[in-house]
Amino acid sequence: MNFLETIIGRRKASIEEAKGVLSLNELIHLVSGLRPRNDFRKSLVRAPGENVRIIAEIKRASPSKGNIAADIEPADVAKEYATGNASAISILTENSYFKGYSKDLQIVRKAVPTMPLLRKDFVVDEYQIYESVLIGADAVLLIVAALKKEVLVHFIKLAREHGLCPLVEVHTDDDLDAALSAGADVIGVNNRNLATFEVSPEASERMARKVPAGTVTISESGIRDLEGLRAAAELGYHAVLIGEHFMRASDRAAEVRRFSAPGGTK
Repeated sequence: MNFLETIIGRRKASIEEAKGVLSLNELIHLVSGLRPRNDFRKSLVRAPGENVRIIAEIKRASPSKGNIAADIEPADVAKEYATGNASAISILTENSYFKGYSKDLQIVRKAVPTMPLLRKDFVVDEYQIYESVLIGADAVLLIVAALKKEVLVHFIKLAREHGLCPLVEVHTDDDLDAALSAGADVIGVNNRNLATFEVSPEASERMARKVPAGTVTISESGIRDLEGLRAAAELGYHAVLIGEHFMRASDRAAEVRRFSAPGGTK
């Protein structure tokens, strides 16, 4: 089973359903003049000697793990993350497999108005980019493996035109080449193979040597302890994105704080 293809197929169907409620033209009209308020990219840049930035994720479930924290209140989790000094928050808004909703991001936006927010979803239609502006996102995830090259270029341009930071996600060397040639300057290296959902830190290790200077880099998936965090720091990553580990923590604020200011990650 190819998880990515399955998820994309369902996502395309759900977008068509959404268009039946609110058309693309109506959505474009609604976002006219709206712009994100917080600088997602700037929040992740770390100077030499500074700690790795933490993107804490709100994630109810996943195809590989099932329910993780199904009964959460997004506003409460966001406030815990903010209290723990997260640099940004990622909110999963895909419903069929991750049990997330667009309204989750809207709720979080109201709860932590000054926190940079990433809409983490499977973006396959420009409708979702306009929708991301409408619901209050500051950044949007674009997965290279889910998009043709010309579509990726278009989505990066469209996101920037509307004030969204495009976080371009890669897993392979070919993905990275495509991201860089499309003009990406914020790149997330996913240690998870989205086709199989297997995780290996080797992806972050391999890509770290190939990303050009000036690119903001994020290591995603599989980081559960300070050892993993320090490894990402030593590889030169600006930030790490952590979801499941924080969601399962008994004291989320304390755990994010432990990761956001550990002595050995400079």
